[in-house]
Amino acid sequence: MRRGLARLLETEGFTVVGEAADGVHALDFLAACGSDGLPDVVLVDVRMPRMDGVALIGRMSADFPSVSAIVLTTFDEDEYLFAGLRAGARSYLLKDAEPEEVALAVRRVAVGGSVLFGSAADRMIAALRDRDAAPDRHPGTEASGGVLSGREGEVASLIGLGASNREIARELGLSEGTVRNHVTNILHKLGLRDRTRLALWASARQV
Repeated sequence: MRRGLARLLETEGFTVVGEAADGVHALDFLAACGSDGLPDVVLVDVRMPRMDGVALIGRMSADFPSVSAIVLTTFDEDEYLFAGLRAGARSYLLKDAEPEEVALAVRRVAVGGSVLFGSAADRMIAALRDRDAAPDRHPGTEASGGVLSGREGEVASLIGLGASNREIARELGLSEGTVRNHVTNILHKLGLRDRTRLALWASARQV
């Protein structure tokens, strides 16, 4: 499976810098890369010997924050989906995903975006809608810290489409620093922990 995936990624123009049989091996590999040799994206299964994928993603988020994780697995279950995203994964794909979907996810995640396809996206959107339908919550742009401004709404919408800060800055005629400030303010207003959750929140409202 790993060899086939490596060939697929190479035909799509990516450079595959390494493979690992389990989470412990993956951490050892990343530690040996040095700060200048780290990969941009790591594809992780949720079930592996010695250290599972969720634990690996959590360790990578803490020890190698510049490395983004994509879950690629056969397990289409809520338990793994939500645990992977909570740990820091930026995408969740099944191993029967189309090659174009895998390539798109890697490209989006490599530039700071997040993307979900198929049933994973459907279940995440349903979970967000259920949360927003709870008492004392108001869907739309209402948030615990106030209402999003027009510009913040534009930034949030573009994040929901998977745009990176650089792409948002170019689209809206802003500096990347200004975009980062908007993202920080949006996360605070919505009470969201990170950009992945913001992307999913915004995606739910664009459906």
